Amino acid sequence: MAQDNTNSKAKGPDPILLTLFANRFMSVAEAMGRSLQQTAISTNIKERLDFSCALFAPDGDLVANAPFIPIHLGSMSFAVKYQMQLYGKELKEGDVLMTNSPHAGGSHLPDITIITPVFHPTSRDIIFFTASRGHHADIGGILPGSMPPTSVSLFEEGAEIVSLKIVRDGVFDREGLMEYMCERPARYPGSSGCRNIGDVESDLKAQISANHKGVQLIRAIVDEYGLETVQEYMYHIRTNAENSVRRLLKDVVRRAGSNVLSAVDYLDDGSPINLKVEIDEQTGSATFDFSGTGCEVRGNLNAPISVVHSAVIYCMRAMLDSDIPLNAGCLVPLTIKIPEGSLLAPSRTAAVCAGNVLTSQRIVDVVLLAFHACAASQGCTNNLTFGAGGKDKEGKHVAGWGYYETIAGGSGAGPGWHGTSGVHTHITNTRIGDVEILERRYPVLIHTFGLREGSAGVGRWRGGEGVVRDIEMMEPMQVSILSERRTRQPYGLEGGGNGGFGRNTWVKQPRAADGDMPEDASVPPAPRNINIGGKATVYMGKGDRLVIETPGGGAWGAGEAEKENAHTRAWEPRGSLAERAAAQAAFGP
Repeated sequence: MAQDNTNSKAKGPDPILLTLFANRFMSVAEAMGRSLQQTAISTNIKERLDFSCALFAPDGDLVANAPFIPIHLGSMSFAVKYQMQLYGKELKEGDVLMTNSPHAGGSHLPDITIITPVFHPTSRDIIFFTASRGHHADIGGILPGSMPPTSVSLFEEGAEIVSLKIVRDGVFDREGLMEYMCERPARYPGSSGCRNIGDVESDLKAQISANHKGVQLIRAIVDEYGLETVQEYMYHIRTNAENSVRRLLKDVVRRAGSNVLSAVDYLDDGSPINLKVEIDEQTGSATFDFSGTGCEVRGNLNAPISVVHSAVIYCMRAMLDSDIPLNAGCLVPLTIKIPEGSLLAPSRTAAVCAGNVLTSQRIVDVVLLAFHACAASQGCTNNLTFGAGGKDKEGKHVAGWGYYETIAGGSGAGPGWHGTSGVHTHITNTRIGDVEILERRYPVLIHTFGLREGSAGVGRWRGGEGVVRDIEMMEPMQVSILSERRTRQPYGLEGGGNGGFGRNTWVKQPRAADGDMPEDASVPPAPRNINIGGKATVYMGKGDRLVIETPGGGAWGAGEAEKENAHTRAWEPRGSLAERAAAQAAFGP
């Protein structure tokens, strides 16, 4: 149970101990991450590092994390708090919880969170939580990889788990796991249970083990310093983050000359994400109001509320010039208003698999645009899935497999730096699958993987280049892509050029069954290049290729060529009020 630290807080923390505890807490999360990577077996977690580990206070607030996946870290607190409300004081030593539901603080269904309470050895009160979230390559649904571009309902995206005691009294509940992961998803029409439950079960056990590692380490810290001191500095760390954000917001008002910032950007389908930020320059608090954002969409670009908070907390931490752990204190000065029924607060059964990975990036773009912090990065994670298995034509389950990866692009430039080429940007922070590992484990061949020249925004400070990833399928399989910035370019700022559009091309081999091979043709026809758009699923045959060209980042500031052609560029009314006034003056009415 948290101690009363009123007097300690009044006299302030020792700066040396503050730094020490910040690093000790982070080291717990780092050790959990190393344990998870070493014991997991899936490509997604072991090689791509699509996981996060963190330490939480007894009230569920984020205390510290290692530099894992920002979209996980900002939203995991919602999951911990939901489970606390669900179980109250029913939790006991030997219990471990599993959840992935967006309704219960999850992001999207493939991200499964494992939560372990840490109990005081004598009082039996919960003193911390350890938690890990991993992206699992397949948890069922209508398509291999559980990221279907065509989903219009949450039930089509795989297994939803609001809460399951995956470990009860120290005993692993395999029967419950099979019920939730294999049997329940398969009851939905056209949907399948998990196609490779062996890998999923093994990785979940790795997450449980990683959490246990964190429990042991946090208990060691408590034994060394005493619970009162440990929790005292836990709160000091959060207060330090809160004060850092307040100073940032006050400084923003001084630099912008206004306490009201605003921005709007659009998804490829035209849905607006609108933001108005009002800052109280006296207290350093702010209201982030997303009123005017588009309504819930029929597809899967809806983002759970927890994802919105993740994007905002990431942006605030990214704009700080001090090295502090990302924690709940970053959100204390902020009030976030999200209109009900919007794509940022969708209904209970809305599809969300792309909201976590695509819409979240656009939220980041909008926040950074409002603060005039930097030009837009690629604004996408280029989510590729392929695999086989599921239900056959008779409705019987066929064991299969699924692979998932995100693909790099260009980052945006800023005042004094060029964008970076070929990187995962903002809140994804995962690796791409290594070519050698990918070709050894899956029936694919990588023809090209390199930078995409000419995709970067041009200006005083150039944006980063996107990449080209050309993949040949060595056997028939279902291939799906979820991507953005295919119709709307990443914006440049201060006269800098926009980044290039992305593009997804299916290089389809001619086949007689498809009518591509005339009987009298003496020379086989050439392959067809088919633009499949930003979101598509295609059953590809052997020898077919998918060429993914990712967006580049926007530029900052006009170079000489841009200055000469400034009159030809259309001015768009976006960004902060101060930016709009400056742009209006520069480009004329």
